[in-house]
Amino acid sequence: MSNTEKFRAARDLLLAARDDYQRAREEFTWPEFTDFNFAYDWFDAVAKDPQRADEPALILTEQDGTSARYSWSELSTRSTQVARWLSDEGLQRGDAIIVMLGNEVALWETMLAGMKLGAVIIPTTTQVTSEDLADRIERGKATWVITSHDHLEKLTEVPGAYAIVQVGGARYPGTLHFDDSHQAPAEFALETPTRKDENLLLYFTSGTTSQPKLVQHTHTSYPVGHLATMFWIGVEPGDVHLNVASPGWGKHAWSNFFGPWIAEATVFVFNYDRFDAQALMEQMATENVTSFCAPPTVWRYLIQADLTTLKTPPRKLVSAGEPLNAEVIDQVRTAWGQVIRDGYGQTETTVQIANSPGETVKVGAMGRPMPGYDIELRNPTTGHVAEVGEICLRIDPRPVGLMKGYFDDQAKTDEALRDGVYHTGDIAERDEEGILTYIGRADDVFKSSDYKLSPFELESVVLEHPAVAEVAVVPSPDPLKLSVPKAFVILAAGYEANAGTAEDVLGFCREHLAPYKRIRRLEFSDLPKTISGKIRRVELRLAEEEQHAAGKVPPKEFRDTDSPALKNRG
Repeated sequence: MSNTEKFRAARDLLLAARDDYQRAREEFTWPEFTDFNFAYDWFDAVAKDPQRADEPALILTEQDGTSARYSWSELSTRSTQVARWLSDEGLQRGDAIIVMLGNEVALWETMLAGMKLGAVIIPTTTQVTSEDLADRIERGKATWVITSHDHLEKLTEVPGAYAIVQVGGARYPGTLHFDDSHQAPAEFALETPTRKDENLLLYFTSGTTSQPKLVQHTHTSYPVGHLATMFWIGVEPGDVHLNVASPGWGKHAWSNFFGPWIAEATVFVFNYDRFDAQALMEQMATENVTSFCAPPTVWRYLIQADLTTLKTPPRKLVSAGEPLNAEVIDQVRTAWGQVIRDGYGQTETTVQIANSPGETVKVGAMGRPMPGYDIELRNPTTGHVAEVGEICLRIDPRPVGLMKGYFDDQAKTDEALRDGVYHTGDIAERDEEGILTYIGRADDVFKSSDYKLSPFELESVVLEHPAVAEVAVVPSPDPLKLSVPKAFVILAAGYEANAGTAEDVLGFCREHLAPYKRIRRLEFSDLPKTISGKIRRVELRLAEEEQHAAGKVPPKEFRDTDSPALKNRG
């Protein structure tokens, strides 16, 4: 059986069991390969199918409404041209390429071409600074950089011996121009196939608590591992899938590349400078989007708009990045008649735990382990299996969707893979039905009066107040209770950051939280985030510790003890 046939058989089993979680869990096994190349063995094979060749694999729509469509056969041919051109210019198998592009067709052409070349691709957000680039080039051992004309200036301050390929714009001195690839022959092949354990992707994590780690993925760990992601989303042949994610992060590859294309669906991207819920829904209607994935931040902004203006909402709705609270799920279900299904994974893996299409969603829960993944919860202190503990993946047998390791850092790899499991660093709880609920990062869970508190649980309650658009809860030092929960709040439109609003929010929390969980302090503030959009609670926590150590009280902080009405309510 060829690689294409083996991959298709595994894919088709998951499609057939899309609404039957138990069947998928029992019957699915990861396909085994000696060598594999997603671009040759899958994408090009699909592109040769007469029924699929001229169908759009990719649709890119700009903010002004202009749209470009790229068929499977076009992208297959173009990626071969790009591979041939880069090879002729000196790029060799195993060379590492920084790919710093926005949502433009060159990004998808380069990703496929890099696979065909056997290169190592380092996807990089366009938001990085020159200092970030220098770090990525050095630690990733990159010898090539492919970026748009608008970002070339950043490289003038980055030392190193690397070739530069510019995309678009007037020719910059000393660079190669991507446009020249259009004159290359559409003929290229490697002398030997890419091995299953050969490096394909290096991803820098978003670094919510420490310096970003560099994750190694192979020609199977992401391309084959995302069979599980396809199953979670529920995407099928012929679907049009829209995922709101920025290039340069693992989630972009999850849902703007591997997941939909494994299913033979169309990837649709709407480029915008500033988020506009109404404009997004208009484009969803225009392209008949049937499958939609967005991070919690986008969902929270969406529910502030009139969702009912979208008359043909997507049938498949998913979210990942951080857990969704019940308020968002309920509002979307009321307007669109569909339930958002949470999924959990990391840059180091594909989707591990999720609410699959055929399962009843327990609101606020991550769901169950995905096909091909076996999950244990382990007490972080004792290492014993528990009902509440760190999410750990059994690695005997090793799930294909797990990273190879951390690049050039055996110590970090050994730490993550100790004791026969992969340690995620995230805490969850398993109920009697085997459904897992996220509690928080091991670093984020904190104690107050000897009670362990989960920021996510508290944030979910705060977000139910109509004045709150976004929130982060961290421990604030307290002389009696060690710490008390403090909420940093971004207000929804129409609300003012004053004592009255603070008292109203704190009072709401007092009514909806047990006494030991109550939000005791509140501050109206911006939320520090990684450039991938995840809240950096660690920054807020450290700032709180520093201010209290210096004997300072933040001038914009409100406390439940400031309000006689709240004090009288206990």
